[in-house]
Amino acid sequence: MVINDLLPTHEDQGVLPTHEYRRVLRWGGLAGILGGVLLIVVFAIVGAFVGTFAGPEAEVAAYPAVRVARTFENSLYLLVLVLWAVHLIALYRALRATSPAPALYGSVLGIMSMVVLAAGALPHVVTAPISDLYHAPGATPEERATLVLAWQSSQSIIDSLLIVGLVIAPIGLLLLGVAMVQTPAFGRGVGRVTFGLGAAGAAAAVVLLAMPESPIAAVGIFALIAFHLVLGWRTFRLPANGLVG
Repeated sequence: MVINDLLPTHEDQGVLPTHEYRRVLRWGGLAGILGGVLLIVVFAIVGAFVGTFAGPEAEVAAYPAVRVARTFENSLYLLVLVLWAVHLIALYRALRATSPAPALYGSVLGIMSMVVLAAGALPHVVTAPISDLYHAPGATPEERATLVLAWQSSQSIIDSLLIVGLVIAPIGLLLLGVAMVQTPAFGRGVGRVTFGLGAAGAAAAVVLLAMPESPIAAVGIFALIAFHLVLGWRTFRLPANGLVG
């Protein structure tokens, strides 16, 4: 199969020539890779400049010292999700010619998970005003206790969005893995790896639904990183290969 067979034709789309779809693949693949790298950078920022706290009250009390780092890492995280959505669109373009149904459903679910995760990507928009009130000169102990509860409530909403996103995302990976197995441009090996990452994320999601505070959420996150790094490179290289499959 040649790359022209993989990409939508001029007649199919009536809008863009084939070379534009090759550009879609290159930029989409690059977006996936860049998103994976940036999320690793986000983890490094959290480890180096934010750290962990003994509880919500300690986190509120220490927030002014980590406010800049939090704002920066939250913004990077949102950028990661936008880049990954672009990558998923490119994957759909690459897969729909040979496996339209799983490519469509997998990409839609993947983008849906990015939207849900993006809804909780900027917690500092809510937590920064709470911190300002907590550290206000006239704040009483009772007011500060109430603000700590408000902080916990906002974090609970953000955590719930994270869990929902991590539950939906693996289903999309499983479907995309099915589509890749049926697409010579990606091959059975890449499809099985994608399916395996989706299965690992789905197993972690089941545990998260039962135990929302479990650290197993990291499994789902790292599965997404691995997926976008591996498939980003594969998608980026498709136009350069000329012959695929």
